[in-house]
Amino acid sequence: MVPSSPRVVVKVDLKKKPWQQTQPLHNRWHPEIPSVAEVRANEFFRVEMIDAMGGIVKDDDSSSDIKFADLSTTHHLSGPIRVVDEDGVAAKPGDLLVVEICNLGPLPGDEWGYTASFDRENGGGFLTDHFPCATKAIWYFEGIYAYSPHIPGVRFPGLTHPGVIGTAPSMELLRIWNERERQLEESDHKSLTLCEVVHQRPLACLPTTKGCLLGSIEEGTPEWERMANEAARTLPGRENGGNCDIKNLSRGSKIYLPVFVEGANLSTGDMHFSQGDGEISFCGAIEMSGFLELKCEIIRNGMQEYLTPMGPTPLHVNPIFEIGPVEPRFSEWLVFEGISVDESGRQHYLDATVAYKRAVLNAIDYLFKFGYSKEQVYLLLSCCPCEGRLSGIVDSPNAVATLAIPIAIFDQDIRPKTRKVPVGPRIVRKPDVLKSTYDGKLPITKNPSSST
Repeated sequence: MVPSSPRVVVKVDLKKKPWQQTQPLHNRWHPEIPSVAEVRANEFFRVEMIDAMGGIVKDDDSSSDIKFADLSTTHHLSGPIRVVDEDGVAAKPGDLLVVEICNLGPLPGDEWGYTASFDRENGGGFLTDHFPCATKAIWYFEGIYAYSPHIPGVRFPGLTHPGVIGTAPSMELLRIWNERERQLEESDHKSLTLCEVVHQRPLACLPTTKGCLLGSIEEGTPEWERMANEAARTLPGRENGGNCDIKNLSRGSKIYLPVFVEGANLSTGDMHFSQGDGEISFCGAIEMSGFLELKCEIIRNGMQEYLTPMGPTPLHVNPIFEIGPVEPRFSEWLVFEGISVDESGRQHYLDATVAYKRAVLNAIDYLFKFGYSKEQVYLLLSCCPCEGRLSGIVDSPNAVATLAIPIAIFDQDIRPKTRKVPVGPRIVRKPDVLKSTYDGKLPITKNPSSST
C-alpha cells in the first residue's frame, strides 16, 4: 500500500502577520507556551513556517527594511508540538527525542530568499566593525540552485536546513539561562578581551516584553506579563538545541534532543535555503519561508544513557546531530587561513574567534581582487556552502581556523595564477548589494595593509 502523505500539523498563511496566524506562533522559549498540535512517534507529519523576520523583508530595491528591523521579534517559530509514543504516553523529562528530517524546502509560490547584514547600531554582525551599514541581497531559486541579481557571477546548490529546532526548557533550565546570560550582559565588556576584536552587541539578549509572542497566551494578561519577563530569546543555541544553525542538517538528518518538559514541546523555524559555516553576517543565511516533513521517536531515559552533563546540573547537556546523506558535491576548494592575531597585529592566545575572523577577512580581501565589492563577498561567504574548520587549537599561541570556498560556484577561475599578460584595470561587477547609510559614530576597523 502506498504510504499516506504527511499530515500537516502546522500550516501558515504568508499573507498574514505572525500574530495573525490561525495556529499561533511564538518567538521565545518558555515551558508554559501551550502546544498547538500533537503527533505520535513514527508518524509522518509536516510543519510549515514563515521566515525568521516575519515577512518584513521585501523583494525590492531597498535595504531600509533591514536597517530599521525590530530585532526583538525574531525568530518566529512553529509549534510547540507535543510528542507522544504509539500508546499515547507523552515524552517525559529525561527522555531523548529523535527528530528525523525526511524532506524540506521553500513553500510553493514563495521561492526566493534574502541575505543581509544589520546596521551596527541595530544588531550588527561578525564583521560589523568593518561593515557597519545595513546591506541586503535577494536570491531566487531554480530548483536546487540559487542566484542573486545583487551578487552576479555566482550560482550554487543550496543545502536547505532549519536554523532553529529545539524542545521547550524546564523552568529550572530557563532560570539557568537567564542568570548566566544576565551576568554576561551586565558585566563590563571592557574586561573581556574578545570584545576588543568582535564588536557585535549586546553581549546577550535578555528577556523583554517588547516584540514578545507566546503562542495562544493573550498579550497584556497577568500570565503573559509574567511569562514574557521570563521567556528566553531564541537568538543563541542552548542545551535544548535552538538556533544551532548547522548548515548540513538537511534531508535524512536526525537530531537527538533532550526532553525537559512533558510532551517535549518541539518547535522549529528560521528556514535557510543555504548557509555558510558561521552565518557571519548575522542575518546571513538565505532566509526564507519553508516546510519540514518529519518523523519522531522517543528514547526513554535517553538523556542519562547518551548525554553527558558538562556543568553543575544534569540539565547542562547538548543535543547530538546525525548528518544526512544528501549534500552538494564539490571537488575543488580555495582555502583561507587565519591565526590568533587581530587587525592591529596584536597576538591573542589560542583565540579561535580571532583566527576565524582573520580567515574571513583574508577571503574577502582576496575575492575583492576579482571584481566583487567587499560587501558582496561578506554576504556571499555568509550564505554559500563554504566550510569553516578549526584546524589547530593546541599550538601556542595561535589557534588556526580555515575557510574553504568551493571554486565551482563562480563563473570565473578565482585561483592564483601566473599571468603572461599585463594586468589590466580591475573589473567591477555590477550591480552591488543594496546598502543603507551608517549614521552612527562608532569607529570603523580598517586593515592598513589591505586593498582599497
